[in-house]
Amino acid sequence: MNMIIDIVADALLDSVKILPFLFFTYLVMEYLEHKTEEYTSNIVQKTEHFGPLWGGLIGAFPQCGFSAAASNLYAGRVITLGTLIAIYLSTSDEMIPLFISNQAPVGLMVKILVLKAVIGIVYGFIIDAVVHWHHRTHGKSLNDPVKIEELCEKEHCHCEEEENSGFIGIVKSALVHTIHIFVFVLILTLVLNFVIEIVGEDNLSMLLKTSPVISHILAGIVGLIPNCAPSVIITELYLDQMITLGTMMSGLLVGAGIGLLVLFRVNSNKKENINVAFILFIIGTVTGLLIDMLGISL
Repeated sequence: MNMIIDIVADALLDSVKILPFLFFTYLVMEYLEHKTEEYTSNIVQKTEHFGPLWGGLIGAFPQCGFSAAASNLYAGRVITLGTLIAIYLSTSDEMIPLFISNQAPVGLMVKILVLKAVIGIVYGFIIDAVVHWHHRTHGKSLNDPVKIEELCEKEHCHCEEEENSGFIGIVKSALVHTIHIFVFVLILTLVLNFVIEIVGEDNLSMLLKTSPVISHILAGIVGLIPNCAPSVIITELYLDQMITLGTMMSGLLVGAGIGLLVLFRVNSNKKENINVAFILFIIGTVTGLLIDMLGISL
């Protein structure tokens, strides 16, 4: 019974932590939706060139809520793919609290945060450049059209009924969106917590202490689990000097908190969501492996 109570409590806590981020994100998106399409598109065009930079810096803050917010913004095409990946890669989730609780050197923590942010920013700009090149060679517009209205239709938030209600209508629509995603995240987090409890954190830890190449791949796979437990396990193993810096980075770079979970919920293009997860996995594991091969240490 105590185990069930702990699992439910952890799931509630993890889900509640993202509420402010989700609500604020939907307030912004609802506001943009009620502006003209041309005005919204101009905002996106003016900010997208620096998106990966801001994404990498913002994602470094110790809150998985930023990755959830980014998923919603990307689904509405308010931010670019490069910006989304930059935020996912730099998201620190539970790493900082663990470093602090273990009294790890502040300098080490800062170096890891900076490294994650730089990696996110660099890959973010590369991805946006590749996407723009692909659009140009195929005669497409460089900017994807904003799709906030489609997102609203998918969530059945009745935004059109609130359109003439001013700020109150915007708040109501944002609340509907937030509640929908909160319930979805809460249910899946409960399921994941039960699965992790059954598998056992010790068993997950043992998997990450295998051969070097396999450990990077497994760290990336574990990092894909949309839950705080993987980042906790990976960080603890690194602090106990049981895995290398590269292996830790493989897991933490791939680990985007609940960002991927929210992306699969709000973005209707499932193939695109799978591609995002695949890109994240490849970047994280390959970068982690390169860190070890180059003998980089902090």
